[in-house]
Amino acid sequence: QVQLVESGGGLVQAGGSLRLSCAASGRTFSSYVMGWFRQAPGKEREFVAAISRSGENTYYADSVKGRFTISRDNAKNTVDLQMNSLKLEDTAVYYCAAAPRPRILEYPGGYDYWGQGTQVTVPS
Repeated sequence: QVQLVESGGGLVQAGGSLRLSCAASGRTFSSYVMGWFRQAPGKEREFVAAISRSGENTYYADSVKGRFTISRDNAKNTVDLQMNSLKLEDTAVYYCAAAPRPRILEYPGGYDYWGQGTQVTVPS
């Protein structure tokens, strides 16, 4: 069992930055691929970014590539999402997720554990 708790969400103007953090407890954190997903009102949950167990490899949705950076600290059991140049369309609830071996990184169903989510709002 892995417990995930996100933090760092809030309201930020377009063009601004936010850093989300996800703290994990439970079984060995470094055994899990970690991902960030988001869900806007009326839309399906979508992939944002993922990072390999060692942190050596990172993966991004095209919509956030070049603006968001995912990182992890296996000593602290945390995974962060640095979000820069935020846009109106980035508004969503952001979720941290963990999976030992997801077949498809972008597929939410491949992740076993989820946090409660944190709201990010970029007002118009």
